[in-house]
Amino acid sequence: MSPNDSLDHRTQPQAPSGSKANGFATNGLAKENVNPRLRPIRNSEHSSESYEDLQLEFNPHLFSSLEQYLPPNMLNVPREFKVQYLRNILLRYSPEGERIRIQRHKEYREIIISNYLPLHKEIYTIHAEIFFVPSFLKAIRENTEESFKSIMTECSPGIYSFEILQPHFCRMLISEVENFEIWVHETKFRIMRPNTMNKFGAVLDDFGLETMLDQLMNGFISPISRVFFPEVGGSTLDSHHGFIVEYGTDRDVDLGFHVDDSEVTLNICLGKQFLGGELFFRGIRCDEHINTEAQSEEISDYYHVPGHAVLHRGRHRHGARATTSGHRVNLILWCRSSGFRELKKYQKDFSSWCVECKRKKKERRRLSIDATKQELLKRDVKSTS
Repeated sequence: MSPNDSLDHRTQPQAPSGSKANGFATNGLAKENVNPRLRPIRNSEHSSESYEDLQLEFNPHLFSSLEQYLPPNMLNVPREFKVQYLRNILLRYSPEGERIRIQRHKEYREIIISNYLPLHKEIYTIHAEIFFVPSFLKAIRENTEESFKSIMTECSPGIYSFEILQPHFCRMLISEVENFEIWVHETKFRIMRPNTMNKFGAVLDDFGLETMLDQLMNGFISPISRVFFPEVGGSTLDSHHGFIVEYGTDRDVDLGFHVDDSEVTLNICLGKQFLGGELFFRGIRCDEHINTEAQSEEISDYYHVPGHAVLHRGRHRHGARATTSGHRVNLILWCRSSGFRELKKYQKDFSSWCVECKRKKKERRRLSIDATKQELLKRDVKSTS
């Protein structure tokens, strides 16, 4: 789900002009709105308001998520002022052309959902005991770093693997996707593939599974991401793009080296029987350093196991080797943070997560220390002479 998947053309609430509320004059708001910006640090103690009852152009959850990044003088103003401020930011974040594209995609989804008859209605909302293995559920309910680590294997720094899905649910989801593809073929409906790299598979949000995937992200992946990926927006995930990919000799065979359009990626192998298809990882990079060489300690492979997930940062460079036989099906959930994406526009240093930024920062510090030492030595020589 894109940040604007709930875009519609209903009436936008307007703030009254020339008024005061909570001691905040609207002329002050006008000055703030000339160049609205968010704070780089989340106001974690601030409780965001709900915007679900308003008629908005954007997903109301975005407003609740971004509210925690408002400047201090905006936190307690009336809600209509917050809407205006945040809307100006979101309009800059999503140009008109993009919003039109999203609106058309929304209409495309509505056509599918109103005509497609689900095969397994029970998977369209989360039923935790049926979906997840007991060990995963126990860790989520305890909701501690220790409980998460108890079920995980850290294959390589920042790459976590764990068992998550029951075999029965995996089979039901695969058969639901196959049923959808049969419907697409029979009705000759044009299907949108998951991304520009995969020619096979389907976007789950497009035929009604958006609510279930929202529940999966918010209730089960976000608690883990808050612990392991806070520096890349793991604490503020608010939208997703969920899809199925299929690999085999008669489908997509492999996947080239790339990064995901996500802050955090969940990749779950659903089945079926296959050989090959392992993921290869080559380190985390920002946009500027995306093509730099990987260090030896960043090189790792991950071998898929049905029912098991691999969780990693979206900026962790990776690809998939050839599936040499059989048929591999994976559920991919790209989890996104609108707050992190907005704040990233104002940042130049990503050394908290980009390995190359961190290396360059360390090198600059070393050179600065060396220069200081040289200057002190010169002064010592002068003083002794």
